[in-house]
Amino acid sequence: MAAGGGGGGGGAPERPYELVVFGASGFTGQFVVEEVARAAAGGELRGALRWAVAGRSREKLQAVLERAAERLGKAALGAEVGVLLCDVGDAASLAAVARQTRLVLNCVGPYRFFGEPVVEACVENGASCIDICGEPQFLEGMYLKYNEKAAEKGVYVIGSCGFDSIPADMGVLYTRDKLKGTLTAVESFLKVKSGPEGSCAHDGTWKSAVYGLADQDNLRKLRKKIGYAPVPVVGAKLKSRGLVFYNQEFKEYSIRFMGSDGSVVKRSQCYLHTELQETPVQYGAYVNIGGLGSVIKLMFAGIFFLLLVKFSFGRKLLTKYPEFFSAGFFTKKGPTQKQMDGTSFTMTFFGEGYSEGQDPQYGKPNVKICTEVKGPGMYVSSS
Repeated sequence: MAAGGGGGGGGAPERPYELVVFGASGFTGQFVVEEVARAAAGGELRGALRWAVAGRSREKLQAVLERAAERLGKAALGAEVGVLLCDVGDAASLAAVARQTRLVLNCVGPYRFFGEPVVEACVENGASCIDICGEPQFLEGMYLKYNEKAAEKGVYVIGSCGFDSIPADMGVLYTRDKLKGTLTAVESFLKVKSGPEGSCAHDGTWKSAVYGLADQDNLRKLRKKIGYAPVPVVGAKLKSRGLVFYNQEFKEYSIRFMGSDGSVVKRSQCYLHTELQETPVQYGAYVNIGGLGSVIKLMFAGIFFLLLVKFSFGRKLLTKYPEFFSAGFFTKKGPTQKQMDGTSFTMTFFGEGYSEGQDPQYGKPNVKICTEVKGPGMYVSSS
């Protein structure tokens, strides 16, 4: 979500840092720190990067910097990396951090509980804010509440800058650019592969899913308040697939992707259409899950999950015992380094449209295209 149309930074030149990673000692934050350190040391940036890590514990932050240095084969990251103490529950400390940087990269989730104070501090103090959130309620709620003020301040608030939903959003744009003609519809299919160590996910992701599915009614109300301009359907209408279906292209079953990809891509297409008069692209997001056995397991687990999220006591059980209710896939410790090193994803995009010179308003699509986006597992990709 681009929340401002101003100067793109809003920060005064004398601010000591260009970037602060907030929540740097968290599970995903540590990988973000590693990637920032790699970029800063790689010589690809214009000049030295002035950056800092921020969180509640100096000891944990120092440990994260030491880990990043070790992963990069360095003795230490050096004094150029600042260490700032702040707490998401302490508005004054958040404001102090925001005043010291041009950009805050927020890794503290679930964002529905901990995200808004960071956005507010950034907007109030002239710093841009990006996050790795995959929670549509939070993303669209922040747009409704802070869009105008961020524009006045000349700063940006941009969500979903990680695995959710850069591969999907940029993949659609890449597919559009590669088609010789007018792209009108795209479906994406996500496939995650694990190595010999298997795979699992951190319970922070699980919590976001639990509370997100429980709050679908409020999301619909929120979208009514925003009043999105309807995006016209150009070309043949993209048919909606079933909740579970057999995918002939991959010879396995697929389900709808329940994350933020659909929401983010739709809002990007809405912006491109209304602001830049570009042809909007219809989009459907799916996940490949495997054979019939996987479908049966998922159906039973899904029914049980959906029943529990409807009630407060059910949500407490789900978030207290993620490993039990997810059959070991979501854990409080998250995946090991070996598991992450062996995990990768492929997102395949199937697009259709109209050749150059053909009016998309008439006839059926006559050109197709297939593209792929590949990368490491979700936590490394988010960094």
